[in-house]
Amino acid sequence: MKLYPDVPSRRRTTIVRDVVVLLALLFFAWFGFKTYEAVDALKVLGSGVETAGTSVQNGFESVAGVLGGIPLVGDQLSGAIQGAGAGTGGELADLGRQGVERVHDLAIMLGIFVFCLPAFVVLLAALPRRIRQVRRLTAASVVLANPDDEDRRRLLAMRAGFGLPYGVLLRYTRDPLGDLADGRHDALVAAALDDAGVVPRQR
Repeated sequence: MKLYPDVPSRRRTTIVRDVVVLLALLFFAWFGFKTYEAVDALKVLGSGVETAGTSVQNGFESVAGVLGGIPLVGDQLSGAIQGAGAGTGGELADLGRQGVERVHDLAIMLGIFVFCLPAFVVLLAALPRRIRQVRRLTAASVVLANPDDEDRRRLLAMRAGFGLPYGVLLRYTRDPLGDLADGRHDALVAAALDDAGVVPRQR
């Protein structure tokens, strides 16, 4: 598998694109984490409610402990006070705990969403093109295994002459079809190799 072109300019361009995609993914991950932290910090409200409810319930229990020492009616008063504490402070504490859990779950979901949505868009735009490029480079490196064989050079020149745009060919030779007809293959072969983005390996 060939990941990068051999032509220096194309290699640099491909590496820069890969680095940009990687930096974008890292930025989205960082932004998602910061979103999680910001939302998760709101659970302090629920935590405060839970603390207040626990304090109220503890106060009722303290009073119930004192009243429990009263003869005859102490147990009944203590039970009533404890029930009141559980019905007020206990429920308030439970509500605070539920708020903390819900805010935490919301923070996780928002953090994941903030990362995944833009990351999916970036990968959808960049990944298919990158996969096609790797497949093309890999195939070209196999096909262009022996560039010194004259028959291969002729076929490669023909492919360049018949397949590449005229504007591309004119960057390598002023008369691409004349070169092909007269057997001058060097410029056309160079054009084909540059178009493929590979420097063929020697056998």
